[in-house]
Amino acid sequence: LPEARGAPLVLLYLLGLRALAQVSHRQLLSRPPAAAGPRDFSASRARGYLDNITAIGPRTVGSPENEVLAVNYLLEQIRGIEKESTDAHKISVDIQRPTGSFSIDFLGGFTSYYANITNVVVKLEPRNGAQHAVLSNCHFDSVPNTPGASDDAVSCAVMLEILNTLSKSSESLQHAVIFLFNGAEENILQASHGFITQHEWAKSVRAFINLEAAGVGGKELVFQTGPENPWLVQAYVVAAKHPFASVVAQEIFQSGIIPADTDFRIYRDFGNVPGIDLAFIENGYIYHTKYDTSDRILTDSIQRAGDNILAVLKYLATSEKLAKSFEYRHGNVVFFDILGLFVLAYPARVGTIMNYITSAIAFFYLSKKVLQPKPRAVHNLKKLLTAFSLTLTSWVCTLVAVLMVAMFVSFIGRALSWYTHFYVSVSLYGTAAAAKLILVHMLAKKFFYKNVNEQFLGDVFFDASLMIWSIVLAVMTQMGLCSAFICTLWVAFPLLTKLMIHKEFSQKGATIKFIAMYMLGMFVPYLYMLYLSWTVFEMFTPVMGRSGSEIPPDMVLAGFIVIFTVILSSYFINFIYLVKSTKTTLVTLTTVFVVTLILVCSGIFFPYSSDAANPKPKRVFLQHTSRRFHDLDGNVVKSDSGIWINGFDYNGISHITPHVPEINDTIRTPCEEQAPFCGLPWILPVHFMFRFERMFRVAGLHRRKSAAVAVFHTTRILRANVYLFEGPSHMSLYVRPRSGSALSRWSLGDGMPVASLGGDYFVFYSRGLHAAPWHFWVELTAPEKHSDGIVSLAVAAHYFFGEDQKSPQLYALLERFPNWTFSSGWSCTYDLFVF
Repeated sequence: LPEARGAPLVLLYLLGLRALAQVSHRQLLSRPPAAAGPRDFSASRARGYLDNITAIGPRTVGSPENEVLAVNYLLEQIRGIEKESTDAHKISVDIQRPTGSFSIDFLGGFTSYYANITNVVVKLEPRNGAQHAVLSNCHFDSVPNTPGASDDAVSCAVMLEILNTLSKSSESLQHAVIFLFNGAEENILQASHGFITQHEWAKSVRAFINLEAAGVGGKELVFQTGPENPWLVQAYVVAAKHPFASVVAQEIFQSGIIPADTDFRIYRDFGNVPGIDLAFIENGYIYHTKYDTSDRILTDSIQRAGDNILAVLKYLATSEKLAKSFEYRHGNVVFFDILGLFVLAYPARVGTIMNYITSAIAFFYLSKKVLQPKPRAVHNLKKLLTAFSLTLTSWVCTLVAVLMVAMFVSFIGRALSWYTHFYVSVSLYGTAAAAKLILVHMLAKKFFYKNVNEQFLGDVFFDASLMIWSIVLAVMTQMGLCSAFICTLWVAFPLLTKLMIHKEFSQKGATIKFIAMYMLGMFVPYLYMLYLSWTVFEMFTPVMGRSGSEIPPDMVLAGFIVIFTVILSSYFINFIYLVKSTKTTLVTLTTVFVVTLILVCSGIFFPYSSDAANPKPKRVFLQHTSRRFHDLDGNVVKSDSGIWINGFDYNGISHITPHVPEINDTIRTPCEEQAPFCGLPWILPVHFMFRFERMFRVAGLHRRKSAAVAVFHTTRILRANVYLFEGPSHMSLYVRPRSGSALSRWSLGDGMPVASLGGDYFVFYSRGLHAAPWHFWVELTAPEKHSDGIVSLAVAAHYFFGEDQKSPQLYALLERFPNWTFSSGWSCTYDLFVF
């Protein structure tokens, strides 16, 4: 094969499949929503709900906007829906304000305490009542300083319209549908815990659907199901009109790679209830920012989500299996959609059998080839193992080389150059990966396989790739990973292709016909892999802008690109040995890589964008902090004040320094070694994610209220009663036993203290309106002599709303930040005590 017929055709083939995969992601959203009938979901009505909820503004837990205005709006709409409902249904409404606590291993582990937070709970049931229920969950609270349209007002708007649609239907449901509008999800899943552990209706819940967001609009992805209960996936498969689901996303999310969690965890772990977790994933760049406004969510997206969720809820509410859901709790399920057209789902045990059979057939095929003819069996095996080793070596060399490029780019301060221009990453790391792969095999062909028949080499390297995928398939199946179905595609289809055109492999001077037949046989696995890769990059690329300053995003993205390059090239490596020359392709790839690297190093690709239509902002958190450190006698031994600044990505605040020169390395925040969490007012225990903390010294913060602490303890049992009398709706408590002491029990969570990373203890506190003072106790063991104290206890009070949120100094500093930043600022106080 001349090169003109080889590599360019392969490239055109992959580009064509890539375009087809991208079109499949957009296809459903390009269709105008159908006109809604009286019993259909209406996106226009849902948009009205969405606009009104976001018009309230940021809805932080404890604020009047969240606890009063949003609640009143929801109740007003629910009462209006109730008046227009048919006689077939009965609607009940309850306002729950729970208080409780729990421990969670999220973000390194901490304990959460909530007081008097708000849930709006609606039950739609048959006129004669129902014993069992399916739960639909959204949250109407938002993070500070954002309208929270996608996260999660749009889901609450969708639920209101689903309630409206179901209530007007004359068809009676078999089971109840409980709509939980929870008011404290952003406080790390507190309201869902309050409902599932304390509300009377929670006892009837047999399954749930959780509506979330990791992006703004687009298609909602089913990324978690279960635990177990394959019938739930089958319900989605049968009922959803526009399916978009992947067990790959489930296993990635549950691995902890993505620093996020949802109410799914609470219902699963504390309620022992199975469910479906879905989320909007498009345009995660503006998730949790001021740009998350209702006008950025397409009506088509609302219609699509409403059609899907309404259909699945109706299916579950009329399913015989819902009443006996625990009887169907057997095994996991493999599920994935085919280009958004339909979902394939089957029990994991069936997948295990299919996987082992597929790998066994592949090994049988390979062993048969190696053993024939018998006199050359050893020679054939040696050639196959050599090709196998060389292929793996080329993959390792490629990974190391590309990661070195990513490390260099990060070292010179050009990380995230692709954040606004994603194809820069493809031009930089993708070309480097492809060029390295080609180079290794080109050198092997020239020096190691000199004078070896080209058709033989093409055949043996195809078999080597098949052998690698067969081994990976067997290993992943043995590990119990449902994602192993991908490997099944990459074994079954190539093997069938090889069997169909095995004669062409051995014929000298293979033609375009051979290439066309080869690519046609590979069509399915390559198209699906490109479709999946688009989903993965759409989810992960924005996440790199909010993953902290410890993880080099270029290393992560480069690793992903290498992985997908290796996968997509695995059955095209043999073409390197079939074509006469790959010099032109190698030179072209190298040129693109070198030019892109030069442009990246020059800084021409600025990471962030303030484009009004498609912003990609840099996230910065600023806390005007007033700190006081007390000794054993209660005297203040040190106090200071400043604006504590954290950049939320790997670049820290390096791009901001030219605009605010005072913020530089000279004001790096020192760690207070004797204080828990370095004496810094973390709102959550994410200290391990940051390395560029700065404390910009400014005038002291005027303390209107700060958390007052009273501790009474007896020396015999070493039990300390802690009272927090005052303070805002959000506080963080940090506990560090002094040398020789240990924290043994407390009245929080399940009674067993959970230490965070580093060994200190972190308690996150939030409250709604009119909550009682926070009181809890801790027990410690300590040595007989403890002149330096038994325990250090610190309290940080965070003012996320109201007149105390931002000081004049904080306002002045925020005004100097460039418009391509999203700066979330608030005031806080920090007090450290020793007892």
